[in-house]
Amino acid sequence: MNRLMSDMIKRADPSQVSGLSRFFKTGPGQYGEGDKFLGIKVPVTREVVKACWRGTSMEDIRECIESEYHELRLSALLALVQIFHSKKALRQECVDFYLAHTARINNWDLVDLSCYPLLGEWLLDKDRSLLYSLAREGKTIWEQRIGIVSTMTFIRHGQLDDTFAIADILLHHPHDLIQKAVGWLLREAGKRDKEALTSFLAGRCAGMPRTMLRYAIEMFPEEERKKYLKI
Repeated sequence: MNRLMSDMIKRADPSQVSGLSRFFKTGPGQYGEGDKFLGIKVPVTREVVKACWRGTSMEDIRECIESEYHELRLSALLALVQIFHSKKALRQECVDFYLAHTARINNWDLVDLSCYPLLGEWLLDKDRSLLYSLAREGKTIWEQRIGIVSTMTFIRHGQLDDTFAIADILLHHPHDLIQKAVGWLLREAGKRDKEALTSFLAGRCAGMPRTMLRYAIEMFPEEERKKYLKI
């Protein structure tokens, strides 16, 4: 057993398992059905990763991401992000590993804490068609969510076009976890350029899922929000 895995297992807290299982919807028919937890909260996982990622190999990360335990998969992803940012010679290997293991990135926190600091960062100066393919053709909602949430890095660099374009692809998605993600990214884009967001919403807001729209306009003044929600 590698150090990352063993140190994580030492921090297991059985008293937290039932609460985390409910929070991440692991019941029958829910989006996280069947997932298992050790009872480790995210700040603790970050603490463990910070302490040992430098001695963590790609094989160690593979062992963790293939685990049945949610927190071990998260620790693998956070360690991968650290390696990506610290060892430029391994960046391509980190990206390839990430894309080869999207089946293990199977809940919203696993997506949101890993995709944009790794995949989004990698694509800043590259062709971004991969994200469009994930949004259109992703085998799971998690791959589709990677497609939109990865654009957070672009937003932070003032590049909004891909967020709006991928949001358009997912505009009528039926799952609320995609609706929330799209609305969230639209809101973040709107913080940078409200005019661009209002232009995107024009002609689209009436047909958007209400969840997506509410997230997108969350930062608008109350009266403006009310007008959009009446459309």
